[in-house]
Amino acid sequence: MLTFEEPAVSINSITKEFGDHTVLNKLSFDIPRNKITTILGFSGAGKSTLLKLILGLHKPDQGSIEVLGKNLSKFRPIELREFRQNFGMLFQYAALFDSMTAVENVYFPLNEFTSLSMEEMIDKAKKLLISVGIKDISFDRIPSELSGGMRKRVGLARGLALDPLIMLYDEPTTGLDPITTKMVNELIVDTAKKNKDRGMTSIIISHDVKATLRISDYVAFLDRGNIVEYLPVKEFEKSTNPLVQEFINL
Repeated sequence: MLTFEEPAVSINSITKEFGDHTVLNKLSFDIPRNKITTILGFSGAGKSTLLKLILGLHKPDQGSIEVLGKNLSKFRPIELREFRQNFGMLFQYAALFDSMTAVENVYFPLNEFTSLSMEEMIDKAKKLLISVGIKDISFDRIPSELSGGMRKRVGLARGLALDPLIMLYDEPTTGLDPITTKMVNELIVDTAKKNKDRGMTSIIISHDVKATLRISDYVAFLDRGNIVEYLPVKEFEKSTNPLVQEFINL
């Protein structure tokens, strides 16, 4: 298993059960800082549960998770809420607020967690929208007036609003056409490059093999609650693990 001197996330022998079903079973691995790491796996492998554990939305039944050197289980609820400002999140279907404009969606976390003036929040929201390729003509449009690709861009801008140190992507290309999928993948890479000087880490939960091999630095394959392969992307592509080969060749 890969180890890193300064992991952004360190998963230490965690087990998570729901009733009689063990979703994650003594899982251990590190996610490096300032890199793009994708976690692949079949449906039901435990990817979404792992994401929720990293965010502190669930607690492991056993083991611990350290994020940016902090043990999540040691936080009180109010401390965990504050710590989550270190995360940005692009949800599977963008999850924008239907009644809010693009600008309002982006400055929502700024309004919740900062003391910026309304003028400062709007200014930052507009700059973020421009940085992800949204033109000013769309600033005041609500989500139903935006294409699927544009909603993803707005969702990403919102995720970046608090200058997160960890950016999480939950199945970012699910349900998108090939052209929009290509755009989203390029956007993820471009975002990582723009935030490299800050040391931002990107973590992607995905089943999209082609995109994973194109944009990732490291790939972990999750199966039945455990990592069965974890390699730099070029080595992962050549893995002889039969489960990995089956997934890649689907």
